Amino acid sequence: MSKILLFLAVSAFALAQDVESRVKHGYAENNGVKIHYATMGSGPLVIMIHGFPDYWYTWRHQMAALADSYRVVAIDQRGYNLSDKPKGDENYDMKFLVGDVIAVIKAFNKEKAIVIGHDWGGMVSWQLALNAPQFVEKLIILNLPHPRGLGRELATNPAQQKNSQYARNFQKEGFEKNLTAAGLAGWVQDLEARKKYVEAFEKSDFSSMLAYYRRNYPREPYQAPTGEVAKLPMPVLMFHGLKDTALLSDALNNTWDWIGNDLTLMTIPEASHFVQQDAAEKVSRMIKLWLSK
Repeated sequence: MSKILLFLAVSAFALAQDVESRVKHGYAENNGVKIHYATMGSGPLVIMIHGFPDYWYTWRHQMAALADSYRVVAIDQRGYNLSDKPKGDENYDMKFLVGDVIAVIKAFNKEKAIVIGHDWGGMVSWQLALNAPQFVEKLIILNLPHPRGLGRELATNPAQQKNSQYARNFQKEGFEKNLTAAGLAGWVQDLEARKKYVEAFEKSDFSSMLAYYRRNYPREPYQAPTGEVAKLPMPVLMFHGLKDTALLSDALNNTWDWIGNDLTLMTIPEASHFVQQDAAEKVSRMIKLWLSK
């Protein structure tokens, strides 16, 4: 049995490494801004949205796992890699980021999609589901707590406040001058993949990448969210690598109170923030199983 599992894991890894040669590339347009995507497979539409600092290739393992049953579409968010990079923080307002995803769904002539998001892609996914739920069939979030939980922790949890210092730094004007493509790619463990990341970040705009934080991340003094929460009507699957030091797991508490459908939460103790790569096989297997229900 162990030999079979090892063979399957090696086979999945080999397929993931070959994803770049198997995908087709295209663009969707949102009010003059072109959003690049890579796609493969056929079946129900799955949109994958990366975070910071990342690009479409972060989903290679999940794309390889799902392409036999789904049309997987991994996008470059605006400001990144091959997507357009409009100038001005106002062009990175959440409404435009959500609009980019809707434009991609419409580019495939679909009314809705299974939406998967990590980090900032997770926040975009939450906001799409909250503000335009008609476009989301099922929602999968990786290492980005519900906005309500994150807002609460920023307002009340000293540990989260301390660990969010990086975000406050990113909100400072001109901080992008401290960034390099090689430095941003330093988290990527696979050395061959890291080379691809450096190339992608050299095509990206660092100020645009930080505009996500300047425009959308909460600022001090943090205020705990109040008022009613619109409960999400679609099923939700969440992953959280517990070694994530940027987004602490305390923010996951009470998520079930804000979901009006089934919620499946999978914590992975050995994984860090980039859970889709740290625990690629486990995440891919769970997504496929969950979607088949």
